[in-house]
Amino acid sequence: MSKISRRRFLAASVAGGAAITLAPTKKALAATFEGYSEGMGVLVDLTRCVGCRSCEAACNKEQKLPTPDLPFDDPAVFDQTFHGGTQKRRTTEKAYTVVNRYEPKDGSQPVYRKIQCNHCNEPACLTSCFVNAYTKTREGAVVYNSKVCVGCRNCMVACPFNVPAYSYSSAFNPMIKKCIFCHETRLKQGLPPACVAGCPQEALTFGHRNSLIKIARERMRHQPGRYIDHIYGEKEVGGTAWIYLSAVPFEEVGFDTTLQKEPILSNVKDFLSTVPMVLAIWPALFSGFHLLAKHKENHAGDDHQNIDEEAHK
Repeated sequence: MSKISRRRFLAASVAGGAAITLAPTKKALAATFEGYSEGMGVLVDLTRCVGCRSCEAACNKEQKLPTPDLPFDDPAVFDQTFHGGTQKRRTTEKAYTVVNRYEPKDGSQPVYRKIQCNHCNEPACLTSCFVNAYTKTREGAVVYNSKVCVGCRNCMVACPFNVPAYSYSSAFNPMIKKCIFCHETRLKQGLPPACVAGCPQEALTFGHRNSLIKIARERMRHQPGRYIDHIYGEKEVGGTAWIYLSAVPFEEVGFDTTLQKEPILSNVKDFLSTVPMVLAIWPALFSGFHLLAKHKENHAGDDHQNIDEEAHK
């Protein structure tokens, strides 16, 4: 039996729990969602990125995010590391996209990589969410509805790219924060996301995902030796809307190259009947407690209103 990381085991367990809750029989999961064939995407060419962080600035402005601690033209941000120097910057509730710098092992020039939600064809965040807080839109975006979210954070465990960030800024209204592909303000109108429009180096190409894969293959064919012979995101975890080309091995620029080709949900399809019952019922119980609390809140409000009305009679 092959080894599996703790995070991947948890992701599979979360997906399995949600899958059982929403579809109690294994047969019901025979057909899985595979994205929309006409969905949009972005091709990221790491050989063209110069680390200007114009994409970060554009995202910050478009999504009305807080001013960062360091200005967007300060290169000191690339020296920031976390967890004892083992991790670079990741997306947060204040930054839906970040650019990190990597030093290739062959001593060549630094490589800059943009990180954001990859908007998977079959999102693990969506399949792990038992209240349907996530939606894969026809335009290609994976969007989140905070109004139905119960704060379980299953999506954070399930995401193979470690993207969703939890907002702790409000104790009464916590929610998940991530890139939404500028869905409401730009994508629905056929416009590229703000980060793409703000890139001065044409490192980001917006278009139909199927067309972008063809463009990527053409670049590899016409410029032999310039790129690694792999389009990252074409097949990983069922495919993603954001795909990448690189001149150096992807693992040297922070990509997880051990990801499976099938969607995360595939991990549990053949084992649904043997998953412990607790994984099947706890999401439903959690949701029930949440709805019960809301119900009590509403009744408490009605009681207060009745008391006020009686007092004024």
